[in-house]
Amino acid sequence: MEMLREFPPPPRAAEFSELISKRLEEVKTSGGTRETVTVDWSEQRVTVEVIDLPLEGLYFNPGTHRVRAQRSHDPVREAALDRDSWSAESQSYLKYLLQAEPANPDRRDPDFDKLKESLDQFGQNDPGLVTHYGVLVNGNTRAAALREIGAQSMRVGVLPESFTWADINAVELSLQLRKDHRRDYSYINRLLAMEEQASLGRTPEAIAKDFRIRTATYHQERWILGTIRDLIDRSKSGGSVALRLVDFEDDQEKFKELHRLYVKIAATDRDQAEVLKEMRLSAILLGFAKTDVRHIDESFLAKNYLEGTLAASLKDSDAGTELKAVSVPGLGASMPGPSSAVAAARALSDQILRAKAAVGSKEPDLLDGGQHPSQDLLSDARKSFDRAIDDAGRDARVRKRQQLAPARLADACADIDQCLVDLVQARSTRSLDEEAFDEALLKLRQSLRKLAQQAGRGMPHPGDGVSWLLTTAEGS
Repeated sequence: MEMLREFPPPPRAAEFSELISKRLEEVKTSGGTRETVTVDWSEQRVTVEVIDLPLEGLYFNPGTHRVRAQRSHDPVREAALDRDSWSAESQSYLKYLLQAEPANPDRRDPDFDKLKESLDQFGQNDPGLVTHYGVLVNGNTRAAALREIGAQSMRVGVLPESFTWADINAVELSLQLRKDHRRDYSYINRLLAMEEQASLGRTPEAIAKDFRIRTATYHQERWILGTIRDLIDRSKSGGSVALRLVDFEDDQEKFKELHRLYVKIAATDRDQAEVLKEMRLSAILLGFAKTDVRHIDESFLAKNYLEGTLAASLKDSDAGTELKAVSVPGLGASMPGPSSAVAAARALSDQILRAKAAVGSKEPDLLDGGQHPSQDLLSDARKSFDRAIDDAGRDARVRKRQQLAPARLADACADIDQCLVDLVQARSTRSLDEEAFDEALLKLRQSLRKLAQQAGRGMPHPGDGVSWLLTTAEGS
């Protein structure tokens, strides 16, 4: 679980704190109009003074939720950031991440350039927020943009000197979660922020209220983050090669749909739910669109679409055997392990996980221009799932066409039932337009005749419903 981290004061903290104190005193004694900013903290509001501070003396916040997931983009630089958050190298890495796309830190974020252009053209509209040591609590991205356009100072509100890192994190979250905030946290960073709040002992209800979501949605988000962390652990194949949190930034809706399906099926068949979960996770890892992933459902398993398309390189010889029973500590008993179907589905997704981690690791042996075995495996998996999903989608479209006519009739029945209620109410108030009602019934008769003509074709032995329709149409 993500825990709240305490950071030591940055270099020259006492010297910068003295500068802040002097400028705050100058503002108070100047007699002019004083700018303030109000922040939410511990269910109360605190108003703080705004002053100008030199940009070169401000530090990017190493604990900011804005780039929490993206820190793992470069493991070497992340390790340096963990060792010394205030070094020039670490601060440069934070600046780089603040400018990058959340889902792909290799690319510069167009929104950052828009912010930079706005600041260059119109200046800074809203003040940032700093600690008494000059660590940015709010306005990290703005500070990065101001530095790029050559600005020398930044308007900031100064938090009380007594604020702890827990207070700083609470203030940052409250500012971010305001509905009028201009730039949201990325999806994974929201999940990490919820996890951090839970580590502080806060209840799900309180956290859900702060994030303006239902408690059920909070539990769904925690399940998703737990699933992602499990995938990262399973992707490790030795050394530091593993998937990263940032690799799942674009999969929010796919995970939400997976959770809804998993909960629904697990209520009656836990093993089937686990198999579907692993199958969908594999499709998500292979980059299939949400509409494609939806075809992996109960029917997908029942008809075993993947079995006939699965490449030989993806068939794990150990996956078809039943896993050993799992012992229950303290009870002297054991319970059955996952079924062979679950084991096979998990073995397949593990292969894909490790291959994707290897391909994404950017190790020298993967960049020599040759085709790596992991790339071959991912290619085989993609082709196998593509064919299986295509077959499932084609059958789903056929089933939909088969069910469309009965569904239309069911809707018509519901409308007629409602018509009965409306008719009774209109008669009781003597407001029925009898002429219009009679005309509508004639249209209904005409529609039923047309339906009978089509329903009677190609049915040598019609059922009771069709027989009734044919008799009714003939009699009218």
